[in-house]
Amino acid sequence: MNTYFTFENLYKAYRQCRKRKAKTYYHLLFAENLEENLFALEKELINRSYRPGRSIAFVVQKPKIREIFAADFRDRVVHHLLYNYLAPIFERCFIYDSYACRKNKGTHRAVQKLTHFVHELERERGFSPLPLCLKMDIKSFFTSIDQIILYGLICKKVKNEEILWLAQTIIFHDSARSVKPVIQSRPELFARLPVDKSLFLVEKGKGLPIGNLTSQFFANVYLNELDCFVKHTLKVKYYIRYVDDFLILGNNEHELNQYRRRICVFVTSRLRLSMHPEKQTITPLKNGIDFLGYYVKPEYVLVRNRVVGNWRYALSETSNVKKVKVINNSYTAHCKWANARTLVDKMIMPFDP
Repeated sequence: MNTYFTFENLYKAYRQCRKRKAKTYYHLLFAENLEENLFALEKELINRSYRPGRSIAFVVQKPKIREIFAADFRDRVVHHLLYNYLAPIFERCFIYDSYACRKNKGTHRAVQKLTHFVHELERERGFSPLPLCLKMDIKSFFTSIDQIILYGLICKKVKNEEILWLAQTIIFHDSARSVKPVIQSRPELFARLPVDKSLFLVEKGKGLPIGNLTSQFFANVYLNELDCFVKHTLKVKYYIRYVDDFLILGNNEHELNQYRRRICVFVTSRLRLSMHPEKQTITPLKNGIDFLGYYVKPEYVLVRNRVVGNWRYALSETSNVKKVKVINNSYTAHCKWANARTLVDKMIMPFDP
């Protein structure tokens, strides 16, 4: 019988999964009996007895408070297996200017493209009104995704029955209720989460866990419907999306407001999502665009103050020389995409030998 669920494909998924996880306890536990574990997964997948296991649930507070579900290592292997099949199919459907969880994309490429758009719009405008930016955000996106709609979008492009079964198994798995997760944050942190931002509290059939590869990929599948609406129906030229944050640039405020209203109707009627009422703004480009940790202006790009604050906080939390070096390297890489040479020198100077 021909099947995608082979030992070879599982081993490839395992090798991808272990990157940056090689020294973790759960990887070492899985790797101790690697062949046995992969053959067991192969058998479960082929006879369709596989069920996702127990996740670890915790709350992070920076850059903003969020609930995270970390899947068990063997489930991560399965996530990579599914992603490896689906990604090439959907990549052909995705628009170019969607930048989250895609090869050769990411936050820095998104900011680069935004800078390019800003300069292009400045050149085009001539004597037209001041260039503007419409910025919008979907309210509680991950916990609001409709699982039935998402699975329907997968079914439109995929006809392989075993892949559809696995996608269904992962999409409809309730990480908060199906198998009780291991809780690794204090109860008061979970209590601080808004009702619509916790999988423990949302209605059945809604939401995907933040923290899984498949969730990030499925988010792109879901919002590709919005991308196609904006690009092909509204015919918007300057549009960029990163997860649930997206921007439209233009010279006409009335036209941008029309786009805003039509997008609100589309995401409500077609995707059963809601736009955040307080995060729909139209501002002049000269004021700067706050996007992905940067302020993008026509003349230059700045690192956002919150990022600098997080950098200082991270450094204040450790005196370990190796950790300080890792932190500085990470934030210096972020600053590389901005006009931030003076900032970098100021931040790392106290640690130079």
